[in-house]
Amino acid sequence: MPATFTRHPTEIERKDPGIGGKPPVDRRPTGGGGDGENWDNQPHGRNGPRELLIRYRLGVMFALAGDLMFFVALVSAFFVRQTTGHFDVHDNFINDWRPLAVPPILWLNTAVLLLSSAAMEMARRQLFHEIDVMEEWLGLGRPAVKRAAPWLVAALVLGVMFLAGQWIAWEQLVREGFRFTSPDPSSHFFYLITGIHGLHLVMGIFALVAALVGLFTLKKIELRQIAVDSVAWYWHTMGLFWVFLFVLLVFFQ
Repeated sequence: MPATFTRHPTEIERKDPGIGGKPPVDRRPTGGGGDGENWDNQPHGRNGPRELLIRYRLGVMFALAGDLMFFVALVSAFFVRQTTGHFDVHDNFINDWRPLAVPPILWLNTAVLLLSSAAMEMARRQLFHEIDVMEEWLGLGRPAVKRAAPWLVAALVLGVMFLAGQWIAWEQLVREGFRFTSPDPSSHFFYLITGIHGLHLVMGIFALVAALVGLFTLKKIELRQIAVDSVAWYWHTMGLFWVFLFVLLVFFQ
C-alpha cells in the first residue's frame, strides 16, 4: 500500500515571513500612508498597524462630527438673528442687526492658519515615507523623525501666531467700541464665533505639543505615525472650519 504522510498543523499555518528581508506582513509599519499593497491580506481577527491607524482616524472623525453639529447650530443662529428685531411704539418693525466690519488682520490670520495646516500635512507625510520607515525598521536611525520634526514645529509656531493675531483683532474692536457686552448683536456673534474656534485651536496647540513630544519619546514608529496623523486630521478640520467662518463673517453679515 502507498505510504501516506500527514503535515503538522504548525506547518500548514506558518506565517508569511515577508519578502526581501522585510518584516512579516502583519507587523510592517504603516509606510506609504497605511495603504501598502499587502495591507488587505491581514489574517482574520488580527489588528495590524493599518487597522489601528484607521481606528484612530475614525475616532477623531466621530469627535469632530460633534463639533461640526455645534458650529452648524451656531451658524444657523447667526442667520436667524439677522432677521429678528423689535417693534417700536408705532408698530414699525426695527431690525437692530448692524453689520460689523471685521478687522483686516483676519485676512493675515487666515493665511497663517492655512500655512500651518500645510506644514502639518508635510510633517504627516514625512512620517509615512516608505523608504524612511523601512530604514528605521532595519535599525538605520530615525530619518522620518528628523524630516517631520521641523514641519511640526513650524505648524505649532504658525498656530500660536494665528491665536495671537485673533487676540489683536479683539483688541482692535475693543478700541473701536465693539465689545462683547455691546448692544449690537453682530458684536456678540463675532466674539462668540471667533472665541469658540480659538478655544478649539488652543486644544489643538496642546495636541501639537503632545505629538511633538511623542515624536521623540515613542519607541514604535506606528505609534508616532498615529499620534501625528490624528493631530493632523484635527488641525486640518479646524482650518476648514475657520475658512468657512471667516467667509461667513466677511460676506454674509
